Amino acid sequence: MLRELDIRNFAIIDNLTVSFTEGLTVLTGETGAGKSIIIDAVNLLAGGRGSQEFIRHGASKAEIEGLFSIEDDKHPVFRKMEELGIDFADGDVLLRRELNDKGKNVCRINGKLVTISILREVGGALIDIHGQHETQELMDEKRHLHLLDQYAGKSLFKAKASYSHTYEKYTKLKRDFASYNENEQQIAQRIDLLTFQLREIDAADLIAGEEEELSLERKKLQNFNKIYESVAAAHEAIQGESKGLDWVGSAMSELEHAASVDETYQSHSEMVNSSFYQLQDTATEIKRMLDLMEFDPSRLNEIEQRLATIQTLKRKYGASVEDILLYHETQTDELDKLLNRDKRLQLDQQKLKELTEDLKIEAEELMLLRKKAAVRLSKDIMEQLRELHMGKAAFEVVFEPLAQGKFDRNGGDAIAFHISTNMGEPLKPLTKVASGGELSRMMLALKTIFSKHQGITSIIFDEVDTGVSGRVAQAIAEKIAAISVHSQVLCISHLPQVAAMADQHLFIEKRIEKKRTITAVHELDGRERTEEMSRMLSGAEITELTLQHADELLKLAKDRKLAMR
Repeated sequence: MLRELDIRNFAIIDNLTVSFTEGLTVLTGETGAGKSIIIDAVNLLAGGRGSQEFIRHGASKAEIEGLFSIEDDKHPVFRKMEELGIDFADGDVLLRRELNDKGKNVCRINGKLVTISILREVGGALIDIHGQHETQELMDEKRHLHLLDQYAGKSLFKAKASYSHTYEKYTKLKRDFASYNENEQQIAQRIDLLTFQLREIDAADLIAGEEEELSLERKKLQNFNKIYESVAAAHEAIQGESKGLDWVGSAMSELEHAASVDETYQSHSEMVNSSFYQLQDTATEIKRMLDLMEFDPSRLNEIEQRLATIQTLKRKYGASVEDILLYHETQTDELDKLLNRDKRLQLDQQKLKELTEDLKIEAEELMLLRKKAAVRLSKDIMEQLRELHMGKAAFEVVFEPLAQGKFDRNGGDAIAFHISTNMGEPLKPLTKVASGGELSRMMLALKTIFSKHQGITSIIFDEVDTGVSGRVAQAIAEKIAAISVHSQVLCISHLPQVAAMADQHLFIEKRIEKKRTITAVHELDGRERTEEMSRMLSGAEITELTLQHADELLKLAKDRKLAMR
């Protein structure tokens, strides 16, 4: 749920912090008070389109923060955050977005900088916003299949996963198959190119790691004189007359004499003694190495040529010898496929035929499971629509097979929701026949059904109840309240029936402070709530009778809510 929203310098909002509760929160107030501005701010947290126009006049940036608390530790948003390397603890997710006057956006999730697309992905898993003129998935037939699969749930998951796995193999094989049917001239040219490249690499007879070894040997040869002089000087310093070894030998003799008199010097004598013989052995080994050292200019030239060959191949085929050898391996495989394409074509034709049959069977299984789910969904939606006083309406999920032998990642069929809102009228696509009010009720019917399974923590309705009254208004109020049993719901409404069902009632008003207009939020309770309900019932004038009606409406709403929960 959205626990707290903090807004600064956004439109006519100067500095506003709002705390929300579970269940249904209704926002009421006069037109233009700033109710929709609050929803616009939440929409930005969900990755909605930002604009410099949102920044309050005179400010350099607008800032919005939303703190969400999620009790389900298996919620998909946590898996997504883990993939992105975003820390989360105690089930809290903090979304933050800044808009500055230069048109730049700064987005953060739990303090980590993210792109708008990532904010949209995470925010979209937490917030679902429906506006008066916005029906989102309902108006996009491509989304109807997703809604049906979501409704089908676990019964479809295993079959769809199996189909997806087969479909991936099928599409890959089709791509490979298509590559075999390229123009013969292109294939011949490709064979010539691969043959040349492989021969060039083979001729070099590369060995993994040799470039590093050759570079090290070249370095030694290039610095031969310096190395020889240094080693010779070291030998002279140790072995030369009256040099290191002679002095250490003198020290050894003197300490041996001291130790023969005083055992305190015995360990020092032994240490110097050992050092003397080690130095002697080292001097002998250095002399042997000096005698063997010989500069070979032809070897240096050979190394230079070999490294030049490797460098040429690197420019063509890879950043290292290992990369060149890997390239050789992959191109050898491709050449083999091209040279043996007729045989491979026959094998792939058979595999493709087998996969097509498998895909057809799995697609048919998916279709059968979807049709069973569609029957249940139609029944559930009709029940919801009757409760929303659309009892004359008819609803059906229509299946349309794709072209013969065609499949997509979802199966072999497309679907669309069809509806008839009047008795005797034929069923037609939902997107073409439903009015705004009917679409709002359809959306509420679907949300009532899906809210148990979607995992969305906060659903926002922005005046979806506009233009209805009487029994329909009461039915809509009860549907919105029913959705709030499973998800937190924030709702802007002008209907007293909806406001009466609220668990939290927030009153939005405009004030003038220091010659500037600001939006303020006040939580209503007790007498204040009754008065606001009375105003919504009758308009500006509040009478004893409207107050009595408001009290009665609140009492009836309380009873209905208890029955729901």
